[in-house]
Amino acid sequence: MDSPPKLIFFCGKTAAGKSTLATDLAKRENAILLVQDELLAALFPGEITDISGFVTRYSRLKSALAPTVCDLLSRGISVVLDFAANTKTQRVWFRELFERAQVAHELHLVDASDALCKRQLADRSKHLPAGAPWTNEAEFEAITAYSQPPSEDEHFNVIRHHRGE
Repeated sequence: MDSPPKLIFFCGKTAAGKSTLATDLAKRENAILLVQDELLAALFPGEITDISGFVTRYSRLKSALAPTVCDLLSRGISVVLDFAANTKTQRVWFRELFERAQVAHELHLVDASDALCKRQLADRSKHLPAGAPWTNEAEFEAITAYSQPPSEDEHFNVIRHHRGE
């Protein structure tokens, strides 16, 4: 028997391993995987060069996808959203989705040290052209400054993943 549908989403620093986990969970759950970075790159090639540009386009993407995500969930199909859920404000959208579709949810919190994330960021950025956004330690620090781990008062079903060095 198939399990009931659920919305799965993630919180964690840049390069902590959220996308790898998202791919694994989508396979395990036989769920649809939607990847923020892939969608933004396809829809807005070369347009996202700073945090402000990201926020604007991320908002547009969420608005466009919300009805489809809710429809999938309502039809019994689990959805894994490899999207930013790193602030209380960002997490409001995910709550709206699973509450509107009346399905379960899992918020996967990937806990990794700054040192590990920076090493992984450097490794994954090696093949990118010089000056590509979101690839250096200064940008890591700027993005991480906004991060807020989920708190108990948000009432999410949090599953923690600790990534060792």
